[in-house]
Parts: sequence; structure tokens; C-alpha cells
Amino acid sequence: MSESEPRDKSSGQAVRVEPMANQIIVPSPHRLNNRAGNLNLLREMQQPMWKSLFANLKDALFPEKLPPLRLTSRPVPVRDIWGRTNSKRAATGSLMVHGVMVGVLVALSILGAHTATVVHEKAQITPLIAPVLSDYKPVMVPQVQHKALAGGGGGGENAKIFESKGHLPKTAPVQFTPPTVEIRNMQPKLAVEATIVAPPNVKLPDNPNLPNVGNPMSANVTGPLSNGTGSGGGIGSGDHGGVGSGSGPGHGPGQGGGFGGGVYKIGELGVTAPVPKFTPEPEFSEEARKAKYQGVVTLAAVIGPDGKPRGLRVVHSLGMGLDEKALEKVKTWLFEPGKRNGSPVAVAMTLEVDFRLF
Repeated sequence: MSESEPRDKSSGQAVRVEPMANQIIVPSPHRLNNRAGNLNLLREMQQPMWKSLFANLKDALFPEKLPPLRLTSRPVPVRDIWGRTNSKRAATGSLMVHGVMVGVLVALSILGAHTATVVHEKAQITPLIAPVLSDYKPVMVPQVQHKALAGGGGGGENAKIFESKGHLPKTAPVQFTPPTVEIRNMQPKLAVEATIVAPPNVKLPDNPNLPNVGNPMSANVTGPLSNGTGSGGGIGSGDHGGVGSGSGPGHGPGQGGGFGGGVYKIGELGVTAPVPKFTPEPEFSEEARKAKYQGVVTLAAVIGPDGKPRGLRVVHSLGMGLDEKALEKVKTWLFEPGKRNGSPVAVAMTLEVDFRLF
């Protein structure tokens, strides 16, 4: 469509008209002047209703003839919004948006599955009360483990014949007067009954039917009365005021008082532990020194009434010559002997010999 060239009615000259896209339609001034009287809206609102009805009928039956419409516009080229390029971009964008939304939904479903807590139904527990079975169970009496007796004693007065056979004197925890077969002082100023040291409520091998005090294990039945060949008071072939062949105020083979043989253990019958007085450190063997080998050797020993260890044996071995070194050095150790009721006794104990390089 070509551009139209309208003419100005006042001058008759042709006027160039720009495209409609760049125009603003402004009413002509003379028409505004002709209608100036009709712009008074307040006056029109005050007109009677029949006048406005008459005006509407007149406009409907006899419409005003307007001049013909002149087309002054021309087409303007615009971008094709439905082209192929735009379709591809739109499809790509839509695909990306849908993919993101699907990914978000999948992620939320996975997170929800991980965080979901499973609620387990609580099991109904019915408490059961066990019946009293004391009437049906046999009464079990606990067995009391009695400690093995240990110790012994002996005595004598260096007689030429063996001790006389007889019954044992009374037992007591502490001995004040050793027993004797031959009573030389018939009128003492302070009479003290002779006793031996033994645990209370322990039945000793005795023969109470014999008429005099003596050693019930002796074979001298018919000979003259004798306290035996031992020493230190008492009766027998031992020493230290007991009865028998042991050493101490007890009876029978053994040491430190009591009965049963062997030696006392720490804590039994009021026995105190020996106290170390001289314990030099052992030397390393050459093999252990080269290998930088160290540790602790444990020995079992009996500390005699003289404070010297005897009867040494290895309980925990290290090897590499360290056991021999420990035995060699412990033989030179000295102890304050263990005591029972103030008297030195033989006590069994364990000794630890420590081998350290640093």
C-alpha cells in the first residue's frame, strides 16, 4: 500500500502524512471550536430526560453523515515470532525447566525416604511372676574350704635318750612355758601351765589316756622319763620349746609352731610377713644384655627364722640366663624374719626379681 498525500483545505497544498505508527491523531481546531458549547457536562446533566431521549432517537433515525475515512497507515515489518529458530529455543527452554523440576522431585523423594522413621509397634509384655521354689529346692549347704594346717615344733634338753611317750599339753595361741616331762621344781612361786602353740579347735594326734605329758609319737614307753635329745626346751628331738622333731613351739615336723608340717603362709595364724633388709640387684647375662631383653623373674622361697631364703624355685621364667642370675643373687638376700606371736617362724612367700636396662 502506497502512502497517501492529503491536502490542506485552507491552503490547498499537499501535506506529507507519516506512517500511522508514528502519528498521534489530534482533532482539528475548528471542530473543537464548534463543539465548545457542548463540553459543558454540568449543563447536559441538568437537561430534562425527555430532551436526552429525543436526542438519542434523532441520532438513531437520522445519523450525522461523517466525511469518508481516509487511510493514512502503511504496514510495518515485524519479526516473525513463530519462526523455526524461536521454536527450537522455546523447546530447549521448556525441556530444561521440566528436567530441573523432575530432578527436584526425585531428590525430595529420596531425601524423604532416608529421613522417614519406621514406627514399630510396641510389643505387649505380660509380666510373669515366678513361683516361690524354696519349698521344692533342696537346701544346699555351702562347703567350707578349710585351709591346710602348716607348721610344727620340737624341743628337748640335750638328753642321751629319746623323749618319753605321753599325751600332749594344752594348746594356746601364745606360749609362756614350754612343756617338760621332768618337773624339777615342785613348789614354784608362780605356777604357769605348760602349753604348745597350735590353732584352736584343731584335733591333734594325741593319746589323752597316757598318764604323763610327752610326745605321743615317741617309741620310748617303758624307759625313764626324758625330754629328748633336742634343745631349747620342750620335748622331742627338735628345738625351740615344742613337742616333736620340728622347730618351734608347735607339734610335729615343721617350723614356727602349729601342726601339719611345712611352713606358715603370710596372714595365717597371725603370721607377719618377712621384711627385706639386704637385696642387691642381680646382674644381666651377656645374652640378655646383647638382646636388650628385660623383665621380671618370680621366685618361690621360704624365709627361715634366721632371715635367709631357702627352697628357691622359679615360678615365672624369663630365660636367656636371667633365671640363673636371679637365683644366684637371691641366695645372698637377708630378711627380717616373719614372726608369730613375737617368735621368728619360717614363712613361705614369692619374690620378684626385676631386670631393667634403663
